[in-house]
Amino acid sequence: MSGFNFVAAGLRVIEVEMAALEILKPQINEQFRRACELMLACKGRIVVTGMGKSGHIGSKIAATLASTGTPAFFVHPGEASHGDLGMITGQDVVIAISNSGETGEVLTIVPLIKRMHARLISITANGNSSLSQLADVSLEIGRSEEACSLGLAPTSSTTATLVLGDALAVALLEARGFTAEDFALSHPGGSLGRKLLLKVSDLMHKGDGVPLVAEDTRIRDALLEMTRKGLGMTAVVDADGRLSGIYTDGDLRRCLDRDTDIRNILIREVMNATPKTITPNLLAVEAVALMEEKKINGVIVVDADGRPVGALNMHDLLKAGVV
Repeated sequence: MSGFNFVAAGLRVIEVEMAALEILKPQINEQFRRACELMLACKGRIVVTGMGKSGHIGSKIAATLASTGTPAFFVHPGEASHGDLGMITGQDVVIAISNSGETGEVLTIVPLIKRMHARLISITANGNSSLSQLADVSLEIGRSEEACSLGLAPTSSTTATLVLGDALAVALLEARGFTAEDFALSHPGGSLGRKLLLKVSDLMHKGDGVPLVAEDTRIRDALLEMTRKGLGMTAVVDADGRLSGIYTDGDLRRCLDRDTDIRNILIREVMNATPKTITPNLLAVEAVALMEEKKINGVIVVDADGRPVGALNMHDLLKAGVV
């Protein structure tokens, strides 16, 4: 086996790249503010371009912007020179990425971008570079050591560029007041969409599926209702149909421990008179958070008048993929 210390090498890379991010911090300045304002005011789309590793990072930045409320897409500068420049309009803002600021494929399309009056933001490590001088706003990542021991492979510089892109995206997200529900609308598939879009009303048992008994019901009859509905609980309502309490499997165990006469005692004497409730329009993830915080497995859903309209338990949330 090789005697090379892979762990030490890996840790050194992390340390070098962390140092690059420290160098990036001072670059979040007036130019960064101007870039954000330019992007926020954009009537078209944000177009990101870059060559090689900068292009891969640019593609990710465009995807992050698009998923957080800022319409964006990536254009390869080489393809732009062969027709894809037609994807850019005068209402767009172009973010051009080049570590040196002298990448030929990027500089080739800059005059055409300027001619159509699209605004240009550069991201480079050299504020005196050709690209930086041509940009409306010049963002710098600072000059840092590459983590590659040869000092050649883009490593620290691409990490800093990616973080700068994230900083732009999140600053714009917050400026727009972008919400979790907005995020979900662009991520409808898979568990992420389920977690962010599903509401309690989508999952709750309703109508005849809601376990329900009156206050003067005997426990033995309440147990029959709980068994029929299979949720391990039942809502208890007053004469006006408003929720006055809840009775659960846990309450039954406590009654048995106290040798309570479950054949004859009324439910109102042993129910939990201060149950936690939720409303139908609550997000399912919020229901999960409440149930985990209160260490309960089920909850009654009530309307604005306090009347039970549904019931939900942890199994329903698990089955829906919310948990």
